[in-house]
Amino acid sequence: MPFKYPIKFVPILKQRVWGGNKLHTLLNKEAKDFPVGESWEISTMPGSVSVVANGALKGKSLQELIHTFKDGFLGGKVYEKYGAKFPLLIKFIDAQENLSVQLHPGDKLAEERHQSFGKEEVWYIMQAEKESRLFLGFNKELSKESYKKYCQNNLVSEVLHQEKVKKGAIFQIPAGRVHAIGAGVLLAEIQQASDITYRLYDWNRKDQHGKTRELHTELALDAIDFNIPKYYSKYYKKRLNTYTRIVDNSYFKIQIVDLTTRKRIATSSKDSFIIYMCVAGKGNFFIKDQQVPISVGECVLIPANLLKYTIMPDDRMKLLYIKAR
Repeated sequence: MPFKYPIKFVPILKQRVWGGNKLHTLLNKEAKDFPVGESWEISTMPGSVSVVANGALKGKSLQELIHTFKDGFLGGKVYEKYGAKFPLLIKFIDAQENLSVQLHPGDKLAEERHQSFGKEEVWYIMQAEKESRLFLGFNKELSKESYKKYCQNNLVSEVLHQEKVKKGAIFQIPAGRVHAIGAGVLLAEIQQASDITYRLYDWNRKDQHGKTRELHTELALDAIDFNIPKYYSKYYKKRLNTYTRIVDNSYFKIQIVDLTTRKRIATSSKDSFIIYMCVAGKGNFFIKDQQVPISVGECVLIPANLLKYTIMPDDRMKLLYIKAR
């Protein structure tokens, strides 16, 4: 691969009925139309393929980079497992209103029905209003039949577990778990590269034409996980100037990097690309004589064959480190 440097991409902004203006006002996205709910930072989803924003590869699509540089870009293990398919979708999400209550099927069901990856995701809370909450799973034991009765009576909201949130909290959302981001939450999302969503409830919301959005009640029944976990948030010990692991599953490894000083990175592993999401502060990545700035609301992708680089915060910077599995 002739060009080795931290790669930035042009954000792909998505208008959503539940979105707001924080992606513009807090994360400096150049939004023209509101409400904006999502900024797709790194994507190869159909119709939403990321384009390089910096350096010698500027203007090239992420898909072009994969086809051209193959395992030198994606990494040996990732390329062996996924071929030319990019396995992740990286987003920032601003919920001015509650999102619909939804779930995503797992790999097997998604492949059978949609020829797609399933969808497991992780949320890092960047900001939350005082009374903001997430809706995660159920607040009581339910069977498929008892759940159907709540659907028939339009009472799904009564059986949803509510979780209060605060800045810095981490939530892992496995496939099959019913969930919704609540009003007033700004978050970073790491997920499998899938846009398959089954909508269960939409708060009786109507669009500008007075119509409600389609629900997928029957389609979702075989995908719902009715188990109630002991904890919903992920505990992690806050540490400075080191990598703190928070998630490590079959799809991605995620760590928090909270920096107040220079961090030199050297690795012999070429098994995966690395993505850094900046969730607070700003700083720079250095590779030889190149400097790539990053600030809150931005991401960089480190190609798999870029083995040495330095991260330098301006005062203090918090990053999410993401490695594909």
